[in-house]
Amino acid sequence: MASVPYPFTAVVGMDDMRLSLVLTAVSPRIGGVLVRGEKGTAKSTLVRSLAALLPAMDVVPGCRFSCAPDAPDPDCPDGPHEYAPGVSRPTPLVELPVGASEDRLVGALDIERALADGVKAFEPGLLARAHRGILYVDEVNLLHDHLVDLLLDAAAMGASHVEREGVSVRHAARFLLVGTMNPEEGELRPQLLDRFGLTVEVAASRDPEQRVEVVRRRLAYDEDPAGFAARWADEEAALRDRIVAARALLPQVRLGDGVLRQISATCAAFEVDGMRADIVMARTATALAAWAGRTDVTADDVRQAALLALPHRRRRSPFDAPGLDEEKLDRTLEEFGGGDEPEPDPQDPGDGPDDGGPDGDGGGPGGGGVPPQAPGPEAESAGSEPSGDRPEAEPSPGAGPAPAPGTGPAREQSPVASAEPFRTKVLTVPGIGDGAAGRRSRARTEHGRTTGARRPRGALTKLHLAATVQAAAPHQRARGRTGTGLVVHRDDLRQAVREGREGNLVLFVVDASGSMAARQRMGAVKGAVLSLLLDAYQRRDKVGLVTFRGRDAELVLPPTSSVDAAAARLERLPTGGRTPLAAGLLKAHDVLRAERLRDPARRPLLVVVTDGRATGGPEPLGLAARAAGLHAAEGTAAVVVDCETGPVRLGLAAELAQGLGGTAVTLDELRADAIAGLVKDVRTTRRAA
Repeated sequence: MASVPYPFTAVVGMDDMRLSLVLTAVSPRIGGVLVRGEKGTAKSTLVRSLAALLPAMDVVPGCRFSCAPDAPDPDCPDGPHEYAPGVSRPTPLVELPVGASEDRLVGALDIERALADGVKAFEPGLLARAHRGILYVDEVNLLHDHLVDLLLDAAAMGASHVEREGVSVRHAARFLLVGTMNPEEGELRPQLLDRFGLTVEVAASRDPEQRVEVVRRRLAYDEDPAGFAARWADEEAALRDRIVAARALLPQVRLGDGVLRQISATCAAFEVDGMRADIVMARTATALAAWAGRTDVTADDVRQAALLALPHRRRRSPFDAPGLDEEKLDRTLEEFGGGDEPEPDPQDPGDGPDDGGPDGDGGGPGGGGVPPQAPGPEAESAGSEPSGDRPEAEPSPGAGPAPAPGTGPAREQSPVASAEPFRTKVLTVPGIGDGAAGRRSRARTEHGRTTGARRPRGALTKLHLAATVQAAAPHQRARGRTGTGLVVHRDDLRQAVREGREGNLVLFVVDASGSMAARQRMGAVKGAVLSLLLDAYQRRDKVGLVTFRGRDAELVLPPTSSVDAAAARLERLPTGGRTPLAAGLLKAHDVLRAERLRDPARRPLLVVVTDGRATGGPEPLGLAARAAGLHAAEGTAAVVVDCETGPVRLGLAAELAQGLGGTAVTLDELRADAIAGLVKDVRTTRRAA
């Protein structure tokens, strides 16, 4: 028996998310919704329940690509279509798994029929199934880059083009893109982020009564899904009817020049890139008016549209928190308001002056209906707190490795704000890996350029057609071939060998001791690490952060795909105390050893940020050298960022790099215009070792 979805109207709270999903159902041209939030907040439940609310659609009978009877796609692979009455189908909700193959997404040639019968038969993929429906990606931030590229192409052109293995197919692919993600697992590529029309932040309620209601409803649903859904059938029907009515009203909604000025002024004030934000805001504002049963767009609609359409577009870097300054938004709307604001319509059906829509849209306490104007996301500050104005004592640049005066560790100092990040060039791990798809080091991947062919090990995933035909051709006479088809055996199949780029594990080991505590120097160090974190974000790496100070080292951030989490931990990093360099290297060794067991295909890159000094305990430099030797023995690629300053330099960081089997680079050399030779140095050093 098919499972009964959880009713949309039965979800408790989640007002912004419910409103966003309903608006995109009213006006699919808004472009979809991205839902960001912690795990266990009903993100997926709410998205999956949306499909039951969408009106059915008419399709050409027998068309695998869901062509509309009144406007079939002229290039449809199943066409050309003669006019015929359409058949009704539910609006599809197609889920794209993050681990899906390229063939699964766009479709592929039926290899068996092509080789056996000589027929170019195309098997449609998920993009074809999602046409005129919803394409849902759970954990969209974990989607592989090659799938993201295909999604971007389809979203931009409204069509999918497949050119492979001698088949050339184009079909329409217009869909509502809905994604959910946990920001702790990493951020989205900016290009894909911009393709989502709206974004909302969700979090579990801290109200005990609301949490009780969530648990009560969930237990009731698990006990009797069909009975629970039946109890919410009236609310679901009412909401479905309201969506249909809003869709019908949408073409009549008027978007005046004054409202357009407010929209454009708001986008300009928040310095969003491009013009997509203006268009999405306009479409969202008109959908809000239609949802409220009005034919005129008001300033309140524009404000709500801005809160839904702009937070993810105003981010200048992955370290900026999404959100809007609502006071600035109100000032902008007030400054550019007026002109053609509509007068209240006495014939408007039951709209209150403040709520923007009719009351009583169904539902019990805590989430039966969809608020027509839910509050927007709370504004979040992206800046860091000031580090304080107390003067700090800067250690002498020429001080040796002796511990600081006194018997205990030096006084802990407050966190120092980082310097402005800068652009770096790529640091790569030598050799060719087999890790997860990314953009850093060379690797054998399931996508990328074809470099050769081999016999498949296990299931065949990427056929090398030419090599397969070449292997089968000499045996056709012996196999009794009589027709046009090629007689192919399992041993003839060849797997395509492709080379692309992988993401690596970049483990930062940062010296936060007293020798690094000079405010200007530590600010520069943090700026350099932030720059490398930004590079790791762009190259789809996992990152980890180990710091050492005082008596020991600490794993501040276990390896994760969330580079903004690493940036936040770095900004709050205190400094001061002795320099247990060996402890930092040993902690890094333990982390990398555990990660090799957990993810053996992902190769690490160790980045040690230090001046090379070591204090505390007997023979601190000797202990550090032996700890470095552990990394060198395991072949870990390493770079030491030399933070030593001043006229007298001991060169300890360079000695550490030699012990690690890596290379040393100064803070100045990290910049893009000075780092060109660094990758070459890393490779040369590794080969010499």
